[in-house]
Amino acid sequence: MRSRLDLENILHRIDGRGYRAYRDIEGEYDFEDYRLLVDHAQPDPFASPSRVRVVLSSSRAGFPEATYADSLRRIALRDYLTRRFREAIGRRSSSPGGTGKGGEITMDRCGQEILERSAVVMVRGEVEARFRMGLPAFGRRIAARTAHSMFFADLPRIVRAALVYSNLDEMALERHLNTAEDAEALRGRLRDMGRIAFLADGAVLPRASGVDPRPLGKGPVVELRSPESLRVSVDLPHGGRISGMGIPPGVTLIVGGGYHGKSTLLKALENGIYNHVPGDGRELVAVDPGAVKIRAEDGRRIEKVDISPFISGLPFDRDTRAFSTEDASGSTSQAANIIEALEAGARVLLIDEDTSATNFMIRDCRMQELVEKRQEPITPFVDKVRQLYEDRGVSTILVIGGSGDYFDVADTVIAMKDYVPMDKTAAARRIAEADRSRRRFEGGERFGEVSDRIPRADSVNPRRGRRPVKIGSRGLQTILFGDQAIDLAAVDQLVDPAQTRAVGEAMHYARSFMDGRRSLGEVVNTVVEDIARKGLDVLSPHPRGDLAGFRMLELAAAVNRLRTLSVERRP
Repeated sequence: MRSRLDLENILHRIDGRGYRAYRDIEGEYDFEDYRLLVDHAQPDPFASPSRVRVVLSSSRAGFPEATYADSLRRIALRDYLTRRFREAIGRRSSSPGGTGKGGEITMDRCGQEILERSAVVMVRGEVEARFRMGLPAFGRRIAARTAHSMFFADLPRIVRAALVYSNLDEMALERHLNTAEDAEALRGRLRDMGRIAFLADGAVLPRASGVDPRPLGKGPVVELRSPESLRVSVDLPHGGRISGMGIPPGVTLIVGGGYHGKSTLLKALENGIYNHVPGDGRELVAVDPGAVKIRAEDGRRIEKVDISPFISGLPFDRDTRAFSTEDASGSTSQAANIIEALEAGARVLLIDEDTSATNFMIRDCRMQELVEKRQEPITPFVDKVRQLYEDRGVSTILVIGGSGDYFDVADTVIAMKDYVPMDKTAAARRIAEADRSRRRFEGGERFGEVSDRIPRADSVNPRRGRRPVKIGSRGLQTILFGDQAIDLAAVDQLVDPAQTRAVGEAMHYARSFMDGRRSLGEVVNTVVEDIARKGLDVLSPHPRGDLAGFRMLELAAAVNRLRTLSVERRP
């Protein structure tokens, strides 16, 4: 290991030289308070900034063992430190300058969710932060004096402010850890409570805007209050005894007029798979970890999915037990999305009629009279949703405002008025009894089979041109995998671009488990279990600070949307 003086000497030597001379600073340096590792120096001022790490010993970082005593607290601690590191970068005294990205120091931006992140890693109290530095230049000549200021003035201040326990707000850190623990405990107790979801009294569900996930802070802010008939209480490790609205298993409808909060409630449940930061308003909103949002997705590719529980008897004898298409319709895509989610272990479906195919959701009695069942290949969801629960134990929470026929199959009906939930189950049943629907049930005796599909590793190929592996991403919704662009716009429960990057890497990692015997569900489960044991670093050959944790459901969704995917059906 070289000393900090060695780095100073190298910078002095390469000052004014061609940009590629920055390669000379790659390596490890002893800065006394921490170790500095320059893993990769960018070859050009306009290229991706250089990969850099700092490592503090446990004695220097000084974190009490209680702050990282188990996996959950380690994840929450690392998330907190990532946020503090980024904040400290924003307080730099010097400003970026020069060519391209010169002078920048960057770390992943965190949202409202507490996620497992690779930006900060902790092992036995030793803290490692991973970030990017844009090495400065004028034109394509090295600006060593600016680089010296970054390494010897800015970086030490950032490290001291963000990674040393004694310099942090201890109460804020403890609140961050405790909030994550309470949310995780709440989610883990849902089954014992006989519930699939819980929303605490006082929760703030509306967001600042459609593009700002922070809680609504202007205008009238309505805090959630549970109807008495749905109220349950639970004891949490730090929050003590709380009460709120518990949603039982089965078929739940969310009804109400437009703009009264139906979709806002469903959106909070979508994000209830995550722990949230203190002050988010949804800290104590939790849903079964196997909950997945389902929507129609016109134009997506489908590869040999058995959609026969919903669609059969297509013209020209097309086989819907192994249905494939390059350009799915709204109904076939929604059917495939449900079956694929079941293959990946979904236990709760979250559906909003606004993003569903109308002909998939309902076929009323008048249409049944005009178009006979033998001429209609689609069995509407209203005729399958109860079987889905009774045959497979999969619950559904459905936002519905256009069809009272769902009253006949509902276990619970929650009406939203001015963002306040009310239990309208009894009223819906009275209406259903008094005004019996004339539509005929078309669902058959059982839901139907969900068959395993076995992915072929050679069809999940990240090669692009001469490069055997080329994986990237564009924002939250697109993975660049080899020469394919995977559209994840309909995968609503990805919340951070770092997750999208990690899913892309995990698709490549998953190939090693595609052995011709494992189903897709088994493959993605194995990948997620590996990450749980070994961390996100298993996904990359070198240390990366731009990845975040995800579920097997999102990984399976990405694989299913790869247009080159080829599968075999398990007999």
